[in-house]
Amino acid sequence: MDLDKIIQGSLQGDRISQKQLFDRFSGKMLAVCMRYAKHQMEAEDLLQDGFIKVFTNLDQYKSEGPFEQWIRRIMINNAIKNCHKKSFQNEYSAGDDIPEMFEDPEVIESMAERELIRMINELPDGYRMVFNLYAIEGYSHKEISEALNIEESTSRSQLVKARKVLQDKLLKHQKEII
Repeated sequence: MDLDKIIQGSLQGDRISQKQLFDRFSGKMLAVCMRYAKHQMEAEDLLQDGFIKVFTNLDQYKSEGPFEQWIRRIMINNAIKNCHKKSFQNEYSAGDDIPEMFEDPEVIESMAERELIRMINELPDGYRMVFNLYAIEGYSHKEISEALNIEESTSRSQLVKARKVLQDKLLKHQKEII
């Protein structure tokens, strides 16, 4: 069925249209939620809560961009709010001068996507949140600082630290495969 018809049906409270909308986007949005959650159940809770917000605010979608992008933004904002509730900000601290470059990109190429995602998910909440928002979602440090209510310098610091932790994990992985 055409997405516009599904959206219109959902706006009118049609349960079948709402289910079609959920079925159409839930897989991709679960993947988004997994990047911000510690485990599958938390990601599923974020997904459900996010879709409640999608259906509650569906009348605010103005067709000014891709619908999937609009839903993704809701899911990310929901994940950010969830992290605020857990007070992850206590993990933030002043930055260290840590190099940002990983020397051997072939290690990353040899890894399964699942392994890399697992490494990212093992990051402390604050590091993971900033890393995902910056490296995966494409947010600027200014946008991250506004969303997480932190300084831009803190966002940069958290990104550098996340990269350092990932670099250490990648080096360890490289040693294991050699």
